[in-house]
This record gives sequence, structure tokens and C-alpha cells, in this order.
Amino acid sequence: MIIVMFGAPGVGKGTQAALLAERKSIHHLSTGEAFRSAIAAGTELGKTAQQFVQSGGLVPDEIVTGIVEEAMSKPEFASGAILDGFPRTLGQAQALDALLNAQGKSIAHIINITVDNEEIVNRMLLRGRQDDNEEVIRHRLNVYNEQTAPLLEYYAGSGKMLNVDGDADIETVYARIEESLR
Repeated sequence: MIIVMFGAPGVGKGTQAALLAERKSIHHLSTGEAFRSAIAAGTELGKTAQQFVQSGGLVPDEIVTGIVEEAMSKPEFASGAILDGFPRTLGQAQALDALLNAQGKSIAHIINITVDNEEIVNRMLLRGRQDDNEEVIRHRLNVYNEQTAPLLEYYAGSGKMLNVDGDADIETVYARIEESLR
């Protein structure tokens, strides 16, 4: 089973993906972790990605997709994955579709966690991370709205989109996700 987690930064995608993975026994594939693993392992894609990361540039879709493909080829992902942080662009979504089609798989569910932008800003400021100041948070939200939110339209007609209100505590949001999966 392939589940894609969607939502703006700060909505709780990673938290909910980890809970789903634990409670449904499906491995969680965080793009960030896949990047760190590829870089640490010194794979060709990891070395290329590291150059972009170090220079502060965006890693091109084909490199991101390649790293995800490398990660998904590991045995723990043979029966499925919960994807968190991928796809983020139309190119990545199309590459994911092609990758899954080649493996005889498809996305089962797309869980879109929604939270009001002002609530997201407040949540992220409360996290107290060094890089979470209001200007950076609003920039990240703008990037999400420009680059990733259009994927909701791409997937809208698939019948797989599940919109979940993320404006609640962790267990309530999880219960909403669980209910939407039925």
C-alpha cells in the first residue's frame, strides 16, 4: 500500500506519517531521511544532492526522484510505503506515477492535512526551532502554495484524495485520518 502525506509545512505530516507507519505496520519514507542516508552512504545521487544542498540550491526533481527510487528499492518498502515530503512538484508526481507503474503498484491514498496558515505560523513559532522565525515560515508557506499545492489539483480526480482537518491534537487528527481510510 502506498500512502502519500500532503500538507503545508507545520501541519503535522511527519508526526501523522510516523503514527500511521507504527500502527499500520507500513514503513515511513521521509524524503529528508532518504537524502541524509544517500549522502552518508556516498551514493552517486547522494553526492550530487549534497552539492546542491551545500550551495543552498534546490535539488532538481530527477535527483530527488532518484533518491526516493533508491530508498524504495530496499526490502522494507516491498509491501508499501508512507511517503512524507514527496512528491513536491508536478515533475516528481509524474515520476512517482511512472516508478510505481513500472513496479505494478499505485498510490492507494493521498492524505491532505489542512490547517489555516495563521495557525501553522503559530505552531511553528512555538516549536522554537532556530530557523523558524515568522519571515522564514511565511516564505516556506509561499513556496508550498506555489510549488506543491498545485499537486492537489493533479490528484483531485483520482478518487484517492482524503482531506483531513489537522487543527486538533495529535490523537484527534490521527483518529480523523483513520476514519477517512475506512
